[in-house]
Amino acid sequence: MRIEENFSLEKWNTFRLPVSTRWFMEYADEEELQKILRDEYFQENRSIHIGSGSNLLFLNDFNGIVLHSAIRGMEVVEETETDVILRVGAAEVWDDVVAYAVSAGWGGIENLSHIPGEAGAAAIQNIGAYGREIQEVIVAVEAWNQLTAEKRVFTPEECRYAYRHSFFKDEHNDPYIITYIVIRLTKAPQTFCLNYGLLQKELEGKALSPQRIREAVIGIRASKLPDPEVVGNAGSYFMNPVVSAIDFEKIKASYPELPSYPAADGRVKLSAGWLIEQCGFKGKRYGSVGVYEKQALVLVNFGEASGNDIAVLAESIRNAVRNKFGVELMPEVKYVG
Repeated sequence: MRIEENFSLEKWNTFRLPVSTRWFMEYADEEELQKILRDEYFQENRSIHIGSGSNLLFLNDFNGIVLHSAIRGMEVVEETETDVILRVGAAEVWDDVVAYAVSAGWGGIENLSHIPGEAGAAAIQNIGAYGREIQEVIVAVEAWNQLTAEKRVFTPEECRYAYRHSFFKDEHNDPYIITYIVIRLTKAPQTFCLNYGLLQKELEGKALSPQRIREAVIGIRASKLPDPEVVGNAGSYFMNPVVSAIDFEKIKASYPELPSYPAADGRVKLSAGWLIEQCGFKGKRYGSVGVYEKQALVLVNFGEASGNDIAVLAESIRNAVRNKFGVELMPEVKYVG
C-alpha cells in the first residue's frame, strides 16, 4: 500500500492544475482496499477516488484523502466459439485494454479507442464515442461499498446505464469503488458500427477490421482533440444535451442547420460543440484559459490557469447557450472543491 502526505496532484489531473491533497493512498489489491475502507481515520475524513484524473476539475487543494487503485491485469475468464469474456483491473489504462482486444482480433470496443482514463472510470462514466458505449459490452462490474466495506457484483441492469450516466454517478446511492470490470468481446466480428459520418468517410472502400477501425478513430480524435501532455484539458467538457422532440422542432425552425441525433424515448440529442461554436467561443482565449480551436467542446489550460478560471469560462459558455438556444449544457467533468 502506498501512503503519501501533502501529495501533488498535478500529474493526476489532465488539466495539469497544480493542486495537492492532504493524503494520497494507493492500494494494490482488494484486501488492501478493504483495510482502508474499515479504517477509522478513513471513515472520519473526506475522501475521493480518482483514476487518471481525465474527467476532474479541482477548484482548489483537496483537504482529505485521495484514493487510487493499482489493480491491473486482463484475464480471459470464459470463451466460446464466438465470444470472449475479459476481466479487467480497474487501474488498467482504458486505451491499453482496447489495444489488447484489437491485437487479438476481438471486436466490440474499437470505436472507444484513444479515450483517456482508466477502465474503472470508463464503466462509471459509461464512456462513448462514434456510436458505441461501454455499456454495450459490460457483463459485470465488481465494486466495494465505501460505507460497509462489502463487495458487490453488479449486473448490467443494476448499473442503470444511460447517456454518460450510471448507478455509480448517482449521489443518492451509496458510494462504490470499482475494482474490476468484466466485458464481452466478439471473436472474428463481421459487423461494425460506422454510424458517424467522419468515421464512415475515413473507412469508405476499405476492408473492415477492429484494427482498421481503431486506427481510423485514433486519427480522427488526434485531429480534433489536444494531447493533455501538451495542453491541459479534460476532453469533452460538456455532455451533448438531450431535448424533447417539441423543443427540438422549435430550435430547428430558427436554426435549420442544427446537427441532431435520435435519442431514447423519442427525444433528440443535440451537438453541444455546435451550440458553443454558434455562440462565438470556438478558438477564443481568455488569459490562461480558452476553447480549443479545433473543437468547441474542449476547454484548455494554457499553463497558469486555476480550476476556478476554467469553471468561470464554463459558466459563461453555459449562460450564452442558454440565452441563445434555451438549452441547458451540463458539464461532463466532475468538480472537486
